[in-house]
Amino acid sequence: MDVSIVIVNYHSAQLAIESIDSIKKYTKTTNFEIIVVDNDSQDDSESLLKNAHPDVIWLQTGYNAGFSRANNAGFKIAKGKYVLLLNADTLIFDDVLEKCFQKMENDTSIASIGGLQLDADKSPMNYYRNSAIFIRTFYIFPQLNFITNLIHKFIPEPIYDDVNQTDMLVGAFMYVRKEAIDKVGGLDENFFMYGEDNEWSGRLRKVGKLCYFDDIQFIHLENKSDFRRTKISWVNRFSTQMQVSNLLWIRKEKGLLAYLFLIFHYITLGISFYIWKITVNIFHFRNPFFQLDNQKIFALKTWVVLKFFWKTVFNQEGFYKIAPEDNIDKKYQ
Repeated sequence: MDVSIVIVNYHSAQLAIESIDSIKKYTKTTNFEIIVVDNDSQDDSESLLKNAHPDVIWLQTGYNAGFSRANNAGFKIAKGKYVLLLNADTLIFDDVLEKCFQKMENDTSIASIGGLQLDADKSPMNYYRNSAIFIRTFYIFPQLNFITNLIHKFIPEPIYDDVNQTDMLVGAFMYVRKEAIDKVGGLDENFFMYGEDNEWSGRLRKVGKLCYFDDIQFIHLENKSDFRRTKISWVNRFSTQMQVSNLLWIRKEKGLLAYLFLIFHYITLGISFYIWKITVNIFHFRNPFFQLDNQKIFALKTWVVLKFFWKTVFNQEGFYKIAPEDNIDKKYQ
């Protein structure tokens, strides 16, 4: 078996069917199996998928296990020399699996290959090419050139001899050498969703290169997802679950001081954000508490993050999943 494709399903059966349709349409020479891991969708996902693709291997976790645990369950039964993590909301449009296979066969120093993300019209989608670009977004400062330059100075991008090499891949499409997984282990099961691909990238790059190639592309339909947030501001750019996971990753990879600095940043930002808006309101002779929704949302998100503070500080084992009532984004969609 050349490659085992692992797709996690959670109320996304139709998207998964269309993704598998595209795989079968464009993959002619690579021998593959498809493992769909369901996170207890409690709908007709299984019957829909099996009717459309009877050859798919169906695996039920029995609960909403999130991204890491569901993928790891797929890894355990995977028979391929390589494993492809593929989101359900993705489409391929060429022989990308064969390209990945040949690149990995030709260069055994590569541990994993990521895919360049495209929108439905095949226009390039913005994404984080490396961890430095991603970490810079964690710091929310006024958009002034001197501040931007300062952040770039203190958080420089990694430099490699291989122009295709990076230090972080996106989990929506990760083509991984099974041998590398055997060496470093699967995804960290402390993560529920988000951040786990960053943490895994850190371990994978210890046993091989992580690479992006210009001809390895896929369509990511995340902007059309029903779960996509619609109300995003400069300050409230991260979902609550995403930020809990991102900060867990920072703690694991960058250390305690980096984590504490970000927590301090968010607390002071939340206070100054309120002061700024109230001052603006007073200056314009408005009610001081007029239009403080953004400030309230940010404060609530910070409070949820702080619920995981001691657990993250001590890097404790556990499931870093927010409670349903702490899904601030869903409340204010």
